[in-house]
Amino acid sequence: MSKYTNPMSRQVESLPELIEQQYEDLEPKTRTVLTFQEIYNIQRIILTGCGDSYAAAMATKHAFEMLTGIPTEVVPAIELSRFYCKKHLGIDCRNPLVIAVSNSGTGARVSEAVQRARKYGCFVLGVTGCEKSPLGINSDKILKLNIPAFESAPGTRSYMVSVMSLLLLAIRFGEVRHMYPMTQAENYRMDIKMQGKALKSLLPEMEEVIAMVAEKWKDLPCYDFIGAGFDYATAWFGQAKILEATGKFVMHINTEEWFHLNFFAKEAKKMGTIVIANTTNPAHSRSKELVKYANVLHRPLVVITDGDASDFDNEKAIYIKVPKPKYPITMPLTHFAPVCLIAAYMSEILGEKYGRGSEGDWAFSKNGAGVTNSEIIVD
Repeated sequence: MSKYTNPMSRQVESLPELIEQQYEDLEPKTRTVLTFQEIYNIQRIILTGCGDSYAAAMATKHAFEMLTGIPTEVVPAIELSRFYCKKHLGIDCRNPLVIAVSNSGTGARVSEAVQRARKYGCFVLGVTGCEKSPLGINSDKILKLNIPAFESAPGTRSYMVSVMSLLLLAIRFGEVRHMYPMTQAENYRMDIKMQGKALKSLLPEMEEVIAMVAEKWKDLPCYDFIGAGFDYATAWFGQAKILEATGKFVMHINTEEWFHLNFFAKEAKKMGTIVIANTTNPAHSRSKELVKYANVLHRPLVVITDGDASDFDNEKAIYIKVPKPKYPITMPLTHFAPVCLIAAYMSEILGEKYGRGSEGDWAFSKNGAGVTNSEIIVD
């Protein structure tokens, strides 16, 4: 356990046990939440949410398409509620299936999005911990989350559970639609369950290395999170945790766009750069090039990967090891843990309050009022 322990880091430390506990809770639920006929009827899937839930949707989008063969979109809640073309909602057989994720279920935009989706004939599956929330009330079916209470901190445990629930749904959809045999479905599920033990074995070294990173990087003016495909969601999530935990300036970008945009940022020596680059990612060759040129720019550099320095031509960087699952689709389940620890340790070192403590100019955001107290418009 690091000397910089705080509620957020303790949430990370609780993940191995939570993975096993939540698997036992969610696996049977995802088998029964939709009927065989409802799964067969799916022609298109829209994943939606806000904040961490939006990141969970991005983390599993490719898994849905790979496991089910069903075209799948990730649409931010405000885009679905205010901009999404009506002609593409409410197609035959109550399609598309809209899977809306929100542990609390109270966000105004998610409520608005599912109300509009149902108005035009979509079938809505709410993934939420509160059946009586606006999301729960406005969903056709609910996958009920049951996350044990824990110390409050920027979403870490809830994010893992959101990712797990979506992965298990994708596996179930593919199994029912005969994309693979039941034995293969069980292999996918076991790969999820076993990540708890893998993460537990890596946490001590991970905490030691990240404590050192936090000490070195605490005074840097900005940070840059980079990834592609499955790994981009972790990059997006990482920038969210830095903002929530420390309030410091941070960016996120995909691996290719970095060469077109963030590559040109001035004072590169003062820009903490975190690359999420797992070895089975189809964009791995581009990630290797990125690590090389980040070094040319003398950027402080961390690489979060299931491999090691040899997978990046031994380029100079601080390499943080994460679990290496059998199936790449399950990677998002644990590979966000290091970014949470970086944010957690820096907030502790800097004495920052999570979410600015909802004090001063941030007082309007107390108890989530900034995202729940908003006019609902269903057009």
